[in-house]
Amino acid sequence: MEKRIGAAIIIVQDKTSIPEFNAIVNAHSNIVIGRQGIPLRDRQLNIISLVLEGSSNEINSLIGKLGRLKGMHVKSVLTKISIENE
Repeated sequence: MEKRIGAAIIIVQDKTSIPEFNAIVNAHSNIVIGRQGIPLRDRQLNIISLVLEGSSNEINSLIGKLGRLKGMHVKSVLTKISIENE
């Protein structure tokens, strides 16, 4: 199966969904390369970026689950470059 590199930017408006967010990301940890959180305290927002490597189906599954969480806005991008499994 071909792997792709992707990224997701999540804007968190409702912190009550953070425990469920963490559980979902942890369940997909095999495709998460990196994670960064940036608090915007003056706007009462948080931005989380995820760098991902996995099949299109794996990445889309994670993004779909995160996008259904209350108070989370998710945008993602996948490269067209395929990485063959080693």
